[in-house]
Amino acid sequence: MNHSHGVSRPPAHTAHAAGPEGTAHHRTGASWGTAAKATAHCLSGCAVGEILGMVIGTALRWSNAPTMALAIALAFVFGYATTLTALVRAGLTLGAAFKVALAADSVSIAVMELIDNGVIALVPGAMDAHLTDGLFWTSLLGGFAVAFVVTTPVNKWMIGRGKGHAVVHAHH
Repeated sequence: MNHSHGVSRPPAHTAHAAGPEGTAHHRTGASWGTAAKATAHCLSGCAVGEILGMVIGTALRWSNAPTMALAIALAFVFGYATTLTALVRAGLTLGAAFKVALAADSVSIAVMELIDNGVIALVPGAMDAHLTDGLFWTSLLGGFAVAFVVTTPVNKWMIGRGKGHAVVHAHH
């Protein structure tokens, strides 16, 4: 404890930062479990949208660019929808829930999409695989696994700073 200034030292699990007027603010750091749950929640919506987009584009024999564009767009739609549903059930209006979902999920979904689509693009032959090919599914699911591992620390960092999914938890 720092008795000379009348301010106690924060516990090891909190971050200490000076506010705009020099006042002390304490934020609790996010646990890895909290970050993993937030990432899994986000990934569940993203995966539904991404898979649906890839299946539609592949089934229609679209080229890679429009298929990926559809998959990414649907990943954002379904990712936001999972959060919107929970927030509306918690009592927020649709407009307020939409603002919270944008703040909570945008970075997480963007990182996830960048990583999982990057994995698919880097796997030889994955971009040309069809729905009946094991390579289609293994590269898609492998991309999700890598995206989860990469996005979890991003979400941990954001939640620890009161951003990302921390915004959603204020409404539960």
